[in-house]
Amino acid sequence: MKAFFKALVLVPVALLIVLFSVANRAPVRVSFDPISRDLPVLAFDVPLFAVILAAIALGVLIGGCASWLTQSKHRKAARVNRREAEKLRGEAQSLRAAVPDSALPALTSRV
Repeated sequence: MKAFFKALVLVPVALLIVLFSVANRAPVRVSFDPISRDLPVLAFDVPLFAVILAAIALGVLIGGCASWLTQSKHRKAARVNRREAEKLRGEAQSLRAAVPDSALPALTSRV
């Protein structure tokens, strides 16, 4: 069921990307030389769709890194809580092992 919904979303998105790429095949000049406009040292002729899709991919990558960095405090708190829960679980198991089986009914009847 999950795969069906994933396909239901991804197939139209992939179709839109393919249609966009076919419609925008014209080459554009991408220059990384801010000084020389007429004869740039570092310039490439690439299709327009490649420029736009690369910009989107770069934006997604930067956004993902930014959100990962901002959530570090939550990941640290989860690690601390997990360690504490494991410690308390182990302590409870050792206390259960220390109490004899004959004393368990008497302890539960008081509570």
